[in-house]
Amino acid sequence: MLAAEIIAAKRDGHTLAEAQIRAFVAGLTAPEGEARWSDAQVAALAMAVLLRGMDRAETVALTQAMTDSGERLRWAGFGRPVLDKHSTGGLGDKTSLLLAPIVAACGGLVPMISGRGLGHTGGTLDKLEALPGYGVDPSPERLHAVLRTAGCAIIGASERLAPADRRLYAIRDVTATVESLPLITASILSKKLAAWLDALVLDVKLGSGAFMRDAAAAQALATSLVDTARGAGLAAAALVTDMNQVLGRSAGNALEVAECLALLRGEPGDARLVEVTLGLAARLLVLGGLQADEPAALAAARRALASGAAAERFAAMVAGLGGPGDVLKNARLASAPVIAEVPAPRDGVVAAIDARALGYAIVELGGGRRRGGDAIDPRVGLDEMVALGETRRAGEPLARVHAADEAGAARAVAAVQAAVTLADSAPPPPPWLHQRIDGDMA
Repeated sequence: MLAAEIIAAKRDGHTLAEAQIRAFVAGLTAPEGEARWSDAQVAALAMAVLLRGMDRAETVALTQAMTDSGERLRWAGFGRPVLDKHSTGGLGDKTSLLLAPIVAACGGLVPMISGRGLGHTGGTLDKLEALPGYGVDPSPERLHAVLRTAGCAIIGASERLAPADRRLYAIRDVTATVESLPLITASILSKKLAAWLDALVLDVKLGSGAFMRDAAAAQALATSLVDTARGAGLAAAALVTDMNQVLGRSAGNALEVAECLALLRGEPGDARLVEVTLGLAARLLVLGGLQADEPAALAAARRALASGAAAERFAAMVAGLGGPGDVLKNARLASAPVIAEVPAPRDGVVAAIDARALGYAIVELGGGRRRGGDAIDPRVGLDEMVALGETRRAGEPLARVHAADEAGAARAVAAVQAAVTLADSAPPPPPWLHQRIDGDMA
């Protein structure tokens, strides 16, 4: 099949056959030569898909073909359902650090393939690498050993998983085609299907700190992900959760790890962060067949956190992957040399928070990447962050800035003040859960 014919078919609004889609994916990964699609051809089809869309069958076919472009992970002999969670990203989204050990403590096997920060959002791998020695790319033998001991392992995607996605995403990133719903769906799910999961829960973020700031767009993405996953034979559900403020009270790699460790140790913490984590975990336990219904699953997840069982799993995972052997007592997290409070400029109720602006303030501090390959300072960020609906008097702290130097701290203080809107009154904060999406298996 000629690349030009496939491009023209989608350009003209036709539905692509599975054979055409597989020819495209084969062209993505073929070695240099006649069979390999050029960057221009890949970009042309990506733009045609962006403009013309794909139906469910096309999206499923694309996802499966991209999955088949590389190796698949195998989990024979563990005797547990293989479960995972994916988030579309947000500010202070640290739920993976809690969810993986909670689900493991409830009987699941959680080989969680995670990513790095993108734009204003943080990445789970970046957070964990704030722990000295933590290795996100273990050998298969070490990964299996950690899973047998801890029941969970949060790691990065091997280059051998869905290699077609790696090339396609790099081209999309520079051709204004990142926003295509079918291509987003296939990119996310191809790596999850390659992990040979039994069930997947998807956390689609909505709000000022999310990539999806519009409710209709978030619903469309959640529906596409669930329908495509189930069309490919993977049990899946999505929760559309709120990202109109920091999730928890911290944002920044080492600070978020510290917040999670405190919760795992049983210390009081942010109720909203706990509820989001437990809600996602409960849905996953039901999908994986470990609990009969949501109330039972929620109770089991809450017990795993409160009893210390999840903390034990997390500690075993960290030690097994090269991190501190006594992480619950001494995580050896680096601390920033400059800590500055952000004073409220006036009396008022927190009526709005521009979470995206806060995310870019952390990038400016060195806590995120402006471009791929940039080094990250794990020490910097925000903690003790104010929440929507809370009251502050002039001069009382809205947050604390952790910075590498005084100049950076001063810029971040001003950025936080600009991002937090104080008013005489404010509507009730939005609920953490906006919508649930459950599809039917094809």
